[in-house]
Amino acid sequence: VFMMQLCSEARHLEVQIVGDEHGNAVALNGRDCSTQRRFQKIFEEGPPIVAPSEVFKEMERSAQRLTKNIGYIGAGTVEYLFNA
Repeated sequence: VFMMQLCSEARHLEVQIVGDEHGNAVALNGRDCSTQRRFQKIFEEGPPIVAPSEVFKEMERSAQRLTKNIGYIGAGTVEYLFNA
């Protein structure tokens, strides 16, 4: 929350991930959740168009690596502040 206040021009991008007990992980999709009121999302736009395609692909790969490296099990979200 505090970083979002400091980075007022940044976009709030998210990547949905799923990890399992065998160490597998997949990045499902992404969305732009920048439209917020009192730090609550009003709507989500997917796929995010503010980040260039190759940049967002790397964000998805990074989210997948993070999921594997920490041994995350279940569905979750990796969130980024992207300065367009």
